[in-house]
Amino acid sequence: MDVAPPEDIDEAMRLGTAFPKGPLALADDLGLDVVLAALRGHPRQTPAKLLEEKVARGELGTKTGKGF
Repeated sequence: MDVAPPEDIDEAMRLGTAFPKGPLALADDLGLDVVLAALRGHPRQTPAKLLEEKVARGELGTKTGKGF
């Protein structure tokens, strides 16, 4: 949504929550396709269009070298 670059979002989340990784880095490590499948399988969650677009382009995170 062009609010902040992914690196800034992850850094803010790491610093604010004391988690070792931000949510986007974690999604990249898990695999964006895996995250998308989990969201689609959840009754109260709707995946973000950006996530669906990245998976459709084959940008699956660490395993493809492209992700957030």
